[in-house]
Amino acid sequence: MESLRNVFGRKQILFAKILINKRTYARLAEVGRLESPKLGGKYETGQLILHRVFGYRGVVLFPWIARVYDRDIPQQREDSEEELGSRGLGREVKGRTHTFYQVLIDQRDCPFIRAQAEAVTFLGNQETSRSLYAIPGLDYVAHEDIIPYSSVEKNPLQHELFDKFLEYDKTRVSDPPYIAHETLRAWQKKNHPWLELSDVHKETTENIRVTVIPFYMGCRESHANSVYWWRYCIRLENLGHLSVQLRERHWRIFSLSGTLETVRGRGVVGQEPALTKTLPAFQYSSHVSLQAPSGHMWGTFRMEREDGYTFDCRIPPFSLESKAENVPATPPQ
Repeated sequence: MESLRNVFGRKQILFAKILINKRTYARLAEVGRLESPKLGGKYETGQLILHRVFGYRGVVLFPWIARVYDRDIPQQREDSEEELGSRGLGREVKGRTHTFYQVLIDQRDCPFIRAQAEAVTFLGNQETSRSLYAIPGLDYVAHEDIIPYSSVEKNPLQHELFDKFLEYDKTRVSDPPYIAHETLRAWQKKNHPWLELSDVHKETTENIRVTVIPFYMGCRESHANSVYWWRYCIRLENLGHLSVQLRERHWRIFSLSGTLETVRGRGVVGQEPALTKTLPAFQYSSHVSLQAPSGHMWGTFRMEREDGYTFDCRIPPFSLESKAENVPATPPQ
């Protein structure tokens, strides 16, 4: 991917490794031509993209405007954990707006990327036995992480929702030649509360940047109580030269009901990912529930550097806020 970072103002042929047989070999096949990244404006629905960090192929569904709270802005003093817990999100951290995109991931690339290929989950109905739905192969991508490309193929992306959400428009003379199907517009409108990316939180410790994006999933109600659910997506990036491995996680979860929970454990999602010079990033999603409509979380990751040095990498505090409930619409079959 390093060779793609300097693609500005000229087109290059884009190749991808096509796996012929897991036990034999892979070959290179032409998949399209790289385009110049947009320095201003937005990418349109149907734009084919490469992810600048994770390298997968995808297609833009629609954009989101999010508030980015970056705690790397120099502060006058360090905050203790107790102060973070009592104050929640630091009021001195101002959010700036930034464009992110909902993207479908090519299913051929999912097994080879260091990011979970499922990023959207929500509760499917209003009843007590409400099910958890998962939409495979979706991601949220920042504008600067997109490398656009074009393809002459009519169906350049392999995903079960590609031809349900997008349609080829042969009358379009400019890229992209794919436009939103009515199904996509209806699905986006119906599921707006569960899909919406509104706040992004960032903080860097010892050259390890942690980015957190929380999403409200819905409320499961019963005669005894109501349980509110959130999903949060976390991306870790090594901005330094030395390899670092995540060893432990330590979470503090505060609920508006007045409870403060502590969670400790090895690794994340059953892994202890290493962040190296060649593979500097890792992304995963997890879930949390509260018996209150709001709260917030913060914590640390215990990291071990290749020279044996260990340190706690701060996870920026982020709020958990519920939204007005509508019945989510499942994807088209």
